[in-house]
Amino acid sequence: MLVDSFGRVATDLRVSLTDRCNLRCAYCMPPEGLDWLPKPELLTADEICRLVAIGVERLGITEVRYTGGEPLLRRELTGIVARTTALRPRPHVSITSNGIGLARLAAPLAAAGLDRVNISLDTLDRETFVRLAHRDRLADVLAGLSAAVEAGLLPVKVNTVLMRGVNEHEASGLLRYCLEQGYELRFIEQMPLDAQHGWRREDMVTADEILEALSREFSLTPDDPAGRGSAPAEIFLVDGGPARVGVIGSVTRPFCGACDRVRLTADGQVRNCLFATEESDLRAALRGGATDDEIAARWTSAVRVKRAGHGIDDPAFLQPSRPMSAIGG
Repeated sequence: MLVDSFGRVATDLRVSLTDRCNLRCAYCMPPEGLDWLPKPELLTADEICRLVAIGVERLGITEVRYTGGEPLLRRELTGIVARTTALRPRPHVSITSNGIGLARLAAPLAAAGLDRVNISLDTLDRETFVRLAHRDRLADVLAGLSAAVEAGLLPVKVNTVLMRGVNEHEASGLLRYCLEQGYELRFIEQMPLDAQHGWRREDMVTADEILEALSREFSLTPDDPAGRGSAPAEIFLVDGGPARVGVIGSVTRPFCGACDRVRLTADGQVRNCLFATEESDLRAALRGGATDDEIAARWTSAVRVKRAGHGIDDPAFLQPSRPMSAIGG
């Protein structure tokens, strides 16, 4: 199993399929985009599936989430999902996406065995969307959300990042919309993972501020905090339930002590944390002829040295050189 020195067991694998994205969200990358990884550096579909199989069959991974960049840009995505859901024991398989293209792909992905989706939606206002993402694609995102429901990829979860002076006033409106549509909304604190390294704590809309804004219009009741386990979101019943909303306070309310995640970048590097500054190379082992047992041993060693926490509150904290799009959420 993937156990670190603090006794935490990694069972949740996040796999980035590409660092490319068709949006330019301000909290992730500059409007002009980034220098993408050269194709030879990316893991092939076969290499991805081999590593995932090692994780599931040998190392105790029970949940696999495909991320990016934007995973829907990976042409082999449906096939990768089908090969993952065919593993035994079968892992729970999901994707985190911006939803663009999901209107076309939701049904094929469901047929391949995909269990559910997380979709990013930071605003319901077209002009604000363009300001945030530098692309006029809000209608495509909303169409993707609807298609996910129609395809049975439930529950459909929505991820929202509020930015001060941009969309923070939309908190209640976004929750109301998600309640009407049957989506499960999760607000996420903005994290220091932008390529521009422009994140500042004082500009971040905190979990406390989010809850205060929502409480002006809704009654929020903690939903069994003892049952949270390793889940990153604090869940609240809305107006007595059964509808719920989550708040992920990655910065101000860290949940590192219960973390069960490990990440694999699109170029085959193991990362123990979004904020890690160290990586362990599995791609070289794959391409160097290593056996599955040898790769599993490397992976186990990489996780064993996972740090106690992300250290954002430490004066010596350094933002990772890779932005979110290159790490995989």
